[in-house]
Amino acid sequence: MKFAIFLNPQIPGSGYSAEENAKAKRPIGRDTESYQKLLHEVREIAVHADRIGFDALMMTEHHFHSEGMEFSVNPLMFLTDLAARTERILLAPLGLVLPAWDPIRAAEDVALLDQFSKGRLRLGVARGYQNRWMNVLGQRWHAAAARSDGSASDNRNFDVFGEILKIMKMAWTQDTLKYKSDVLDYEVPFPHDGITGWPATEWTRTFGAPGEIDDEDVIRSVAVCPRPYQNPYPELWQPFTISDRSVIRAAQEHILPWLFTPNPDDHAAKARLYQEESAKCGRNYKLGEHTGILKIVGMADTREDAIETYGRNMPKDFAAFFGPFGYLEVMRKKEDDKHVPISPEKGDFKRMNDVEMALLGGPDDVKRGIQRMLDRMPDLEWFGLYMQGQQGVLPLDTVKRNLELFATKVIPEFAD
Repeated sequence: MKFAIFLNPQIPGSGYSAEENAKAKRPIGRDTESYQKLLHEVREIAVHADRIGFDALMMTEHHFHSEGMEFSVNPLMFLTDLAARTERILLAPLGLVLPAWDPIRAAEDVALLDQFSKGRLRLGVARGYQNRWMNVLGQRWHAAAARSDGSASDNRNFDVFGEILKIMKMAWTQDTLKYKSDVLDYEVPFPHDGITGWPATEWTRTFGAPGEIDDEDVIRSVAVCPRPYQNPYPELWQPFTISDRSVIRAAQEHILPWLFTPNPDDHAAKARLYQEESAKCGRNYKLGEHTGILKIVGMADTREDAIETYGRNMPKDFAAFFGPFGYLEVMRKKEDDKHVPISPEKGDFKRMNDVEMALLGGPDDVKRGIQRMLDRMPDLEWFGLYMQGQQGVLPLDTVKRNLELFATKVIPEFAD
């Protein structure tokens, strides 16, 4: 098994709690001094994780977070900074929200980071679920936030995601790109029947890609440069894969799914679906192979110390922010009324622990939690520590100590 950390960068408190700090400096997301403190913490964590043996660092994409939460507006740029400060750890935007991007700009930026890091990039791709920013940045494609409800808006997001990924793959794998998309109303080149009036015709005919310009001096295709460092492109990952439809498409597109379902039985069911759908595409994975699982992990020397350190802040933080987006559903138990939403009051440590969304305790407690997953998926490839309620909430030394305990006490038991 390989091990990753998943960061949602959060502006930290300064002498008092993160909430009090955010109130005092609202909108703290536009406060430069506060943002510099966030950069310092994330850099410290990244370098620490690289040195102590974690295999990957993952970071999401979100915008307009004036409140100081989920502050990684461009994970590719953030990870470029971290690539220059680290040596071996893989770097993964988890993920780039494709319906908010131009496909060629996205393909170029991904290729640049892959070149900068000499192949340390793993590319997470996502659909985007927060309407405050997705509805703004996705407007060019008439793509709003994904709701995973099968509605017309959700289906539009699903289709746009797939089409942008298709164009990105073409840009990476073909020396020249010529394509007309009916899904996006997007043409390459534009106009699609050719660009006239290109002044440097002889230069392009001599040094450009074959077929880029024809004998009549018309640009018939374009060459997207550079190509990725990895051939044909970085391994694709997908975050928070919960719905069956997303699991199936991940298998079809050869995307590694990161599961965020609560208990080991649910994990195993999704992993088996991914295994079965991958086999239909000629990829015969073992159960859990090419699959990742995310869990909140809080460690201390003893279970009592871990509960004291993490047992109050993490559930409150998760319920208050992510609850309204529907993420409390990952805390649903079998005995809960399926017609009644999980209320924030139920998002406490005990429930997190019961559904095994969080593994809090000493090293042996966390190892037993991981083993319960391996009992059902013997070939699980990736395990990710979801750092919600830690960076920006707890002291930086506490966050680094949590990672160090995991790296020294848990990873050696399960690492490849």
